[in-house]
Amino acid sequence: MCAEALARVESILAQAGIGNPAKDALAIIEAAKHLADKNNHLLCALAMAADRAAGTPLGYVTGRVNFMALDLSAAPGALVPRDETELLGWTALRMLNDFPVDAEHRLIDMCCGSGNLVCGIASYNPNVRAWASDLVDDAVRLAQVNVRRLQLAKRVEVVQGDLFDALSARGLEGTIDVIVCNPPYISSGRLDRDRAELLTHEPRAAFDGGPFGVSIFQRVVRGALLFLKPGGTLLFEIGLGQERQVAILFDRTGGYDPVTTVNDCQGHARVIAGRRRLV
Repeated sequence: MCAEALARVESILAQAGIGNPAKDALAIIEAAKHLADKNNHLLCALAMAADRAAGTPLGYVTGRVNFMALDLSAAPGALVPRDETELLGWTALRMLNDFPVDAEHRLIDMCCGSGNLVCGIASYNPNVRAWASDLVDDAVRLAQVNVRRLQLAKRVEVVQGDLFDALSARGLEGTIDVIVCNPPYISSGRLDRDRAELLTHEPRAAFDGGPFGVSIFQRVVRGALLFLKPGGTLLFEIGLGQERQVAILFDRTGGYDPVTTVNDCQGHARVIAGRRRLV
């Protein structure tokens, strides 16, 4: 397609107030090339632009999302991975890369969604053996698609179930080096009051963290102790200003060393990590 088509798509997005119309327009044009035959590229691109202008997430429009420099599938029913979540992925990867290169590194991705974290981490460390879990069947199916897409099926297993219940009877207790979790962390009230636009296209389960935004944190912090080996680490993505709340949850178990946090490029704590005590 010509530059004129790109300009038309960008104009549609700009008029709709889309935040980065040039970037989104380019993604739409590229996707249209693969989704339609040559004679229908422009029509496909304009239809996709209309969907994006109506507020549909770009990942749902194109069916693709870039995460940790990997091309992943995206689809309704699972949260579209956000750029900020890459911080959790890279932090866990750096931790795993410090382990001995001749040993298997065991990872769990809890609340895995589309599988973006487990796929990103396993793609860059060939010694990772991973298990991913989500309660939502659409998310599990999409995560399995991404695992196969990246040819990770021999090292990554995706299962459906309620948090760690999905991984019981696999003999994983006390063997896991790292657990990553990007849980829903917006309080139910704030989600309905201030962030209702998120629910127009994406599943509520991906955002709703319960009355105080920490319901899943509470359960994962407790459940992880059964699976982590001594010295193993649990890492969460957290919402802005949640570090104190989540640190208290770690401390109350009595099973973790004092937590550490990792800041994003704006200086906000967005990742929190707790190491299971050795004794």
